[in-house]
Amino acid sequence: MRLITAIIKPFKLDDVKAALEQFGVKGMTVSEASGYGRQRGHTEVYRGAEYQVDLVPKVRLEVLAEEEDADDVIDVIVKAAQTGKIGDGKVWSVPVDTVIRVRTGERGPEAL
Repeated sequence: MRLITAIIKPFKLDDVKAALEQFGVKGMTVSEASGYGRQRGHTEVYRGAEYQVDLVPKVRLEVLAEEEDADDVIDVIVKAAQTGKIGDGKVWSVPVDTVIRVRTGERGPEAL
């Protein structure tokens, strides 16, 4: 099993969610995040004053997937989140040893 984590632009969340649901992903965790990469933030103007925004708002998406589906899930996320502009985000996966559904005690793939 793999835990796939994606950091994406907030306005792309609905596109990614729809693409994952169409692929067959049954659950995901979404949380707000902020950070920066190569773009190092940006400047904005508020009431005539320019100021530096160091941390850019992002969305963190986490999905558990079977080992054989992990690469396909990653491809779905990348395709749906891509705008072709700097700051599109990152996607990575890590191995997961155990998954347990708290309500029923099911373990492994049944817990997904």
